[in-house]
Amino acid sequence: MNPAKEQLIRFWKENFHFREQEIQAFSELNREEFLPEEFREKAYEDRPQPLLRGKTISQPTTVMIMTSALELKPGERVFEVGTGSGYQAAMIGKIVGPSGKVVSTEIIPELVNMGRTHLKKAGITNVVVFEENGAQGHAKEALFDKIIITAACKEFPKPLLEQLKPGGIIVGPVGTREEQEMIKGVKDEQGRLRRELLGPFLFTPMYGSYGFEV
Repeated sequence: MNPAKEQLIRFWKENFHFREQEIQAFSELNREEFLPEEFREKAYEDRPQPLLRGKTISQPTTVMIMTSALELKPGERVFEVGTGSGYQAAMIGKIVGPSGKVVSTEIIPELVNMGRTHLKKAGITNVVVFEENGAQGHAKEALFDKIIITAACKEFPKPLLEQLKPGGIIVGPVGTREEQEMIKGVKDEQGRLRRELLGPFLFTPMYGSYGFEV
């Protein structure tokens, strides 16, 4: 295994409480294959890396924090806003397994193609990528057990909350363009959302009325 990859795993085991299946998914995936060729040697640096059109792949620890917050289980249906290079979706796909499904959306055509290509190369067959505005959810595939937003938004989009199952979890960065708080929301049986703050983060902006770019 790549020494920098091993170092990250040791760091997480000493400083976080990630579950074994989350560490396993990270171990099995080749993060470098989800990066442009010129940045692959930096794949296991714990920082974001560029993709295209100002978009980035999140740093490994951020990916793990968000993945862990979802409390994923085999067989679950997960919706993702912002496919990017496909890495976060691949992590989730590994954990929910062949009986689970990940529906991912991406609004930038070049990233749609990139994500699909990377997922296919990695052998991830339970992720489907749609070119559309993820803030509207995907009603045909709803309801979802878990929802993850990988772009900065002003608030959790209402269509997503409506497509989240009672007892489901939504995770994403909420705030301003310059600063966001990672929020984990758990939907109760009455449709109310219990929020937990996971710390400050900085993500590239979501498009549309719930985000910061047209």
